[in-house]
Amino acid sequence: MTNATSRRTRTALVLGASRGIGLETVKQYRADGWRVIATVRTQQAAQDLQALGAETHVLDLTDANAIAGLAWKLDGEALDVAIYVAGIYGPRTQGATPVSQADFDAVMHTNVWAPMNVLPAVLPMVEAGRNGANEVGGVLAVISSRMGSIGDMEGNGGWLYRTSKAAVNAVLHALSFDAKNATCLTFHPGWVQTDMGGAGAAITPQQSVAGIRSVIASATRADNGAFRNYDGSVIEW
Repeated sequence: MTNATSRRTRTALVLGASRGIGLETVKQYRADGWRVIATVRTQQAAQDLQALGAETHVLDLTDANAIAGLAWKLDGEALDVAIYVAGIYGPRTQGATPVSQADFDAVMHTNVWAPMNVLPAVLPMVEAGRNGANEVGGVLAVISSRMGSIGDMEGNGGWLYRTSKAAVNAVLHALSFDAKNATCLTFHPGWVQTDMGGAGAAITPQQSVAGIRSVIASATRADNGAFRNYDGSVIEW
């Protein structure tokens, strides 16, 4: 195919790109010549990403008005990849320990409520994108965690975080039924050396993001609704 659509610059949207996996995602797509649109929470983070050549929007993804404004600004975009990265851990509990309402609200708003509101607005833009084989329909992904897997669960540390990730897994899987062209994927990024994962984590953000991007690049509609490790292996729901 040699028409204008096939020659256009690939476009990625990164929701939550201030640091860690989100920031590295922007860096890698930009290094490969992609047009990148990114959301951040501070003007300083926006300036840092603009220096990389990214287009930025400063907003709080837990703000309904901000999400509506973002959807309006992006109306008409064709997104080849959109990734929801934003997330917080909350209290680092061990065992079934009651959590405060404030902690519950903070974690569930960022990890569940925000993707429930922003992803339906983004999906039509991903439907208009292209996948790695240049077929109609891009990839819409959520960075979740293996800790959200019920089938794989072997402990109950950080159970508020676990609960939120199990919930966002359901959000993404349910959204996949609305996707007609797009491929919806949930990812475990690995144990990554970020502020959340800590310096002693097993892999770097560069390794995690490179793996996720490889899986995204090879994804087809047959993968729609899947839960994958960053290396492409299947994770139980």
